[in-house]
Amino acid sequence: MLTDSLSGEVVCGACGLVLIEKDEYSSSQSRAFDMKELYAKSRAGPEYSLAIHDMGLSTNIDFSNTDASGNPLSSDVKHIFDRLRKWDSRSKSTSRDRSLVAAFNILYSMKTKLAIPDIVIEEAAYIFRKALEMKLTKSRGIPGIICASLYAACRVSDTPRTLKDIAVSGNVKRGHLVRAYMVLVRNLELRQPSFDSSEFVTRIANEAGISEKTRRDALEILSMVKQKEISAGKNPMGLAASVLYLSCIMNHEKIKQAKIAHAAGVTTVTIRNRIVNLKRELDLKG
Repeated sequence: MLTDSLSGEVVCGACGLVLIEKDEYSSSQSRAFDMKELYAKSRAGPEYSLAIHDMGLSTNIDFSNTDASGNPLSSDVKHIFDRLRKWDSRSKSTSRDRSLVAAFNILYSMKTKLAIPDIVIEEAAYIFRKALEMKLTKSRGIPGIICASLYAACRVSDTPRTLKDIAVSGNVKRGHLVRAYMVLVRNLELRQPSFDSSEFVTRIANEAGISEKTRRDALEILSMVKQKEISAGKNPMGLAASVLYLSCIMNHEKIKQAKIAHAAGVTTVTIRNRIVNLKRELDLKG
């Protein structure tokens, strides 16, 4: 089935039969550079989303005081609409709405900095809403809880982002982020799978300037580690850095241990300890 967005027709790609003559026009008619401009220019409003404080179901009463034909309203009707505008604005100024607006502004800024997919943003917004209902933001602050919600969403969706990445992008301290994350896990009973170390190998290799062959060999060593089941309880980033440095040694590629440690955000001591264990468990020479 082929859809022509200009004519609104849905046709069969094999025989050309027109199934739908005029479909709904779903594309935007103008450009928007922020959420407020999107609301003002959109004909039907934004799509339903948990990452919007009112989920995209907001109301907006125009101040033009004219009817659909452009005729001015009478004084009585105008008075009624003035009252409606006042109560509409008051209904949007609750403490919960203000908390959601502040949190989702931080969330969208982190989405841009870290290139987070929309599905992860939706999951983070869902976790934050649950935390807000349980009043977990009291005495902990909104930035820490929304950053912890994003990290939990990344863990659930298997999107490799470290605590340091989220702490830096959200402008919070790493220790505060860890404490907020533990509060979410304990109170919301989140099931958090561990990250796969192979997802960090390419990232560390790119930052450290490691060759493609060494990178592929590192992935092969990592697959051996998984088969031996010796990766349990290990920091995924530290394990990926250790495997990469071990692969550099085996391929005679001169990369400083400190450079890989800096790219991975771990210490050189961690890499050395992991390499000793890997050589012993996998019986590697080098």
